[in-house]
Amino acid sequence: MMALALLRRYGTLIGFVLILAVFWISLPETFMTARNWLNTTQQLSMLMVVAAGMTIVMAMGDFDLSVGSAASLAGIVAGALFIAGYPPAMAVGAALAIGLAGGAINGVLVSVIGILPFIATLATLTIYSGLAFVISGGKTISGKSIPESFGNFAREGLPLGEVGGVALMLPNLTIVAVAVVFLVWVLLEQTTFGRRLYAIGGNIEAAYLSGVPVRRLKLAAFALTGLSAAGAGLMYASRVASANPTQGSGLMLNAIAAVFLGMTMSEQGEPRILATVIGVLILGVLDNGLTQLAVDSYIRQILVGAIIVLAVSAGALGKRGRR
Repeated sequence: MMALALLRRYGTLIGFVLILAVFWISLPETFMTARNWLNTTQQLSMLMVVAAGMTIVMAMGDFDLSVGSAASLAGIVAGALFIAGYPPAMAVGAALAIGLAGGAINGVLVSVIGILPFIATLATLTIYSGLAFVISGGKTISGKSIPESFGNFAREGLPLGEVGGVALMLPNLTIVAVAVVFLVWVLLEQTTFGRRLYAIGGNIEAAYLSGVPVRRLKLAAFALTGLSAAGAGLMYASRVASANPTQGSGLMLNAIAAVFLGMTMSEQGEPRILATVIGVLILGVLDNGLTQLAVDSYIRQILVGAIIVLAVSAGALGKRGRR
């Protein structure tokens, strides 16, 4: 009984440590270097931001399938405004507003009209993706259309000095991701808003009877998730100095996977932002290590999927053992 409980509570974390050990032994010269970890955090920053937003909506027992297409749409909107000659600040602000509005639409569909989150966000996934293709004409927006200052944001960061003659820098994208994680932690763990979201996720009927404004909170949660998706789309566009109508396509599944991995470390099986961070790191470390080992991308997908199944299964076994 105790072994199963420990497996549920710490199995994912132990697995993460074992993954680190395997890659450290297999790649002793490159894997555990500061440079590799700084690069990894930059690569994971977009996923971290989306997963943070997904944690908000999953805290109340829902999820959002449209985050990937919302990220793509935000990047395309910013790119189209760049082409039209608008300054970067205005283009970025408009793209974030689009993400916020798109998330709010999801919230209205789910909380006001009463459509199931799977159906509602599946529909908006298609709509937002279609809009991205319509606005861009199905083409990538790049080149001189992208302001230099916008592209430079992802390439710059906070200098950390030199190690072995190599200059190290904490990327701006990593700083943004850390800031978003902190804000979501405060929101979910330190405010009435967050406690009410968890109350909705635990028992929506009891929360409603207790006077919790369920509809308003659901709308706000989906809006924040859409905002985070738009932010991630802008971060990706800055990183590659271009905007593509499909650039956010891989974010949704990975974000949900990261939150589920984190949920296996929660005593109550609830989404917690710090646990989601561990989930994102597991996915990122796996991809980084397997890439350095030259493992085929299709094999990497199989291994990542298998590890997610194992982690969630361990959590389920631990929960069964407590009954």
